[in-house]
Amino acid sequence: MGGPFDAITDTIFADKSVLTEDYQPDEILERDEEIEEYRNALKDVLFGRSPQNIFLYGKAGLGKTAVTNYMMDALTEEIQQRPEADALHVHEQNCNGKTVFMVVRALVNDLRGPDGETFPKRGLGTGDAFGALYEELDTTGGTHLVVFDEIDHLDDVDTLLYELPRARSIGHITDSRVGVIGISNNYTFRQQLSAKVKDTLMETEISFSPYSADELRAILEERAENALKDDGYDSSAIAMAAALAARDMGNARQAIDLLRVGAEVAENQGEFRVTDEHIERARERVQRGRLSDKIRDQTTHAQLVLETLAHLEDDGETPARAKEIYELYQNVAESWANEPLTTVRSVHSHLSDLRMLGFLKRYERNEGLSGGQYYEFELDDLDPELVFDTREDIEDVAGDS
Repeated sequence: MGGPFDAITDTIFADKSVLTEDYQPDEILERDEEIEEYRNALKDVLFGRSPQNIFLYGKAGLGKTAVTNYMMDALTEEIQQRPEADALHVHEQNCNGKTVFMVVRALVNDLRGPDGETFPKRGLGTGDAFGALYEELDTTGGTHLVVFDEIDHLDDVDTLLYELPRARSIGHITDSRVGVIGISNNYTFRQQLSAKVKDTLMETEISFSPYSADELRAILEERAENALKDDGYDSSAIAMAAALAARDMGNARQAIDLLRVGAEVAENQGEFRVTDEHIERARERVQRGRLSDKIRDQTTHAQLVLETLAHLEDDGETPARAKEIYELYQNVAESWANEPLTTVRSVHSHLSDLRMLGFLKRYERNEGLSGGQYYEFELDDLDPELVFDTREDIEDVAGDS
């Protein structure tokens, strides 16, 4: 009697990793202008000068992280050939759901290495963490580029961006140089910073626009050529995936996901060539995954508010008023060991933002002199189970870190 895998003898993929999110291509396509701006902003490092601060803006899937990784690798390699340059150290931190203390502590431990003394989680404050960071930076020496991904999600970001970029100018460090690279999905992030932080940063801004259908097609053709076996796709399927993604958000990640899932659909059907039909069937599956990614892109408290609406929807208690949502929200936040926001107004602000992002519907109610005017909210064609599953995944990852 054969095993359950005996019949699986062939695959459509030559190298499936090419279609994964963490794949780093040798060449970045359709981002020449952004790479040129990045190159000019980084060139001081080649001559042993203090690096510029750089901020990248654009929605998820537009190549900000991929371009950053490409530029960091290229700069690290080039430094080896430049006698004027100091040793280069690149540090990466994802800020989603983090506090300034958590981020600075992680940088300290990164600099100390696995054999060094771990900076404690409790008992010391943010100022202590910054002090330890400055000491480790000078001990290591050289130039340090610190990449803060999803920096718009960091609590009290003003403190970080006021302290770190000016560390050398005010004497906190003398034997090293630091540059900040911030990556944000929020185009208005800079407007939210305090005036003193804006004056301190003096950063180069690089904006990433959505890809066109032609640009996405070029990216997909290169990926398909490397990921799929010979004759593993129809050109029309590539064009269809590119057009669907361009029409939606201009998102390369979405386009690549459509191709990967389309190839999986074909393979599961015993077919070894991706066609338009396979891309169409992949569309629904990718849509669910994209909604999950959008949820992950929100701040922790915005996610908790959304989870609260999902519970109310699941119990048939929507649409609901903000004060009703706030009562349950407190329980949801505490169930995940998060301290709830303290006012209904703060939750109402998140409700308004979630509505503008397309997660919620809002209804205006007017009960005249007796009840006054107010709003009620409910999910906008969003499956509560998707919200629950995504939130559980997020908390599981946070618990493991």
